[in-house]
Amino acid sequence: MVQAIDRAQQRHRWLAMGVATWKKFSDDQAGNLAALVAYFAFASLFPLLLVAYTILDLVAKGNAGLADSLTKALKDYPVVGNLPFGHGLSQPGPALIVGILLTLYASLGVANAIQNAMNTTWAVPRYQRPGFPKNKLRSLGLIAVIGPGEIITIALSTVAGGAGHLGGAGGQAAAFVVALLLNIGLFWLTFRLATSKDVRGRDLRLGAILAATAWQLLTFAVANSILHLHSKSAYGIFGSVLAILAWFYLQAQITLYVVELDVVRTRKLWPRSLAPPPLTHADLRAYEAYAQQTQLRPEVDISVTEAVPAQRASSDTATPGTATQDTATAHPATSDTPAPGTVTSETAAAHAATADTDTTDTAQPSQTDRPSAGA
Repeated sequence: MVQAIDRAQQRHRWLAMGVATWKKFSDDQAGNLAALVAYFAFASLFPLLLVAYTILDLVAKGNAGLADSLTKALKDYPVVGNLPFGHGLSQPGPALIVGILLTLYASLGVANAIQNAMNTTWAVPRYQRPGFPKNKLRSLGLIAVIGPGEIITIALSTVAGGAGHLGGAGGQAAAFVVALLLNIGLFWLTFRLATSKDVRGRDLRLGAILAATAWQLLTFAVANSILHLHSKSAYGIFGSVLAILAWFYLQAQITLYVVELDVVRTRKLWPRSLAPPPLTHADLRAYEAYAQQTQLRPEVDISVTEAVPAQRASSDTATPGTATQDTATAHPATSDTPAPGTVTSETAAAHAATADTDTTDTAQPSQTDRPSAGA
């Protein structure tokens, strides 16, 4: 049954590409890469909220009307929704400094994790990946792109999801469309900055479109769920935090899935075999890419060849006197075998060793081993 399913999926392009994407996601252990991205993204959220609240609180201190407006507008948001504006922090300076430092640290972790995930999925060899300080500059570029851009798109998505106060279905639909278009550009630019320059930018477009669409739909759904949990549930704050964490992890997994689809589509890594052997040509190309990904120096040559089970079996069960491919490789050719009676250097050495052994074994017993004369 498995073989029949395997043959069926290899005959249909769309199904074969789906199976190949799933196998490559599993081979790359992309779930762990997604968890790392989600962890740093979640860790950077709360320092960022601290920075945002501190700035808004400073702005609203001299304006009571603005403070009331901010309190009403953000009442449905988690963490900051129940905090007053205008007189919330007695010492905003240290809070702002700590928030900025923690946000920068966690954001660098997000950027580094994204770079590692993208280069791993595209099987970029280690020696081709940017090192210090280029990787840090790329991380700072990612922060500069992702930070402001995603703040804008998340705000628009929450408005479209009903968490904001923009009335009318037309305004919410417009906010959704604008946020989607911005997300597509942000995802493509993020993929371009996070991936080695050896990967072409046009090969990243489909993944950017699919990832941005998934991000937009998930943000829309999370905005509705957070609004519901925060306003109606007794455990709303816990539900909101869990929803945000699940959102980060699910979004990271979906993003890496669509990136794997880009790799499979671009490098023709399909169809893959579900139950090898035999391996397909796409299997061999994928395994060779996995091996070359660990290459640390350009002088090292890494290649992958398939060991044929039939040849191994024939060499193991060969009858005496039958020369197989493996035995022909292991033993010298017939022309190199000396004729009977011919003494080679190896043969002479062997005879010398044998003679020494025989002499030692047949040596006369020592004087102490002989019986005495009076015995």
